[in-house]
Amino acid sequence: MDRIDGRKHFELRPVNITNDYLVSPHGSVLIEMGRTKVICTACVEETTARHLTGTGCGWVTAEYSMLPGSTATRKKRDRGGKTDGRSVEIQRLIGRSLRSVVDMKKLGERTIWIDCDVIQADGGTRTASITGAFVAMVEAMKKLKEDGKIDEIPVTGCVSAVSVGIVEEQPLLDLCYDEDSRAMVDMNVVMTDKGEYVEIQGTGEDRPFKPDELGELLALAASGCRTLHEIQKEIING
Repeated sequence: MDRIDGRKHFELRPVNITNDYLVSPHGSVLIEMGRTKVICTACVEETTARHLTGTGCGWVTAEYSMLPGSTATRKKRDRGGKTDGRSVEIQRLIGRSLRSVVDMKKLGERTIWIDCDVIQADGGTRTASITGAFVAMVEAMKKLKEDGKIDEIPVTGCVSAVSVGIVEEQPLLDLCYDEDSRAMVDMNVVMTDKGEYVEIQGTGEDRPFKPDELGELLALAASGCRTLHEIQKEIING
């Protein structure tokens, strides 16, 4: 099938991560994957989660939101402290993904708050959020190290995420909204740079998928995540 933006089935959308995007947070990036744009910030609080108080361990947690003008139809703001179910699911995924590569003992009794705000949505907002949030988190950790609050950057590797799916019987990498809305099978994959899976969210939207199709989708996802890890490392080490 011909993709709407002319990509091959195994190609990511153009990826751009702008570091130090905002002045106030300890770490901040704007991540752009095609027309999807997410601002990811990392702010440090010098207290850990309540259940970790006294253990010497820190915590990483996340919040996710889509701004009202991010979609074709205005997205209503969350009111009265109520967050819609989709956003709750996604922010928990972001938090789990980042914690999978953080040594909480080396972080110390502090919390890194991650905020992912989608300013333009064209598919893959949760996966873009994870990929961008990792960079913002590490930048915040760098400042902690510069300030002498930690001895080393407490991460065990990189983590990124990408969507894959089957559209018109064709396995595709990094679905835009048009493709995602027509997908027979839809999947989000979170991976470390060691090739380990953090999470696989796969759904047969129109039909079940076969083991060989799962294998092909996971191979596409691994290829995409490897590219994203290279981009992350170039920024972090730059």
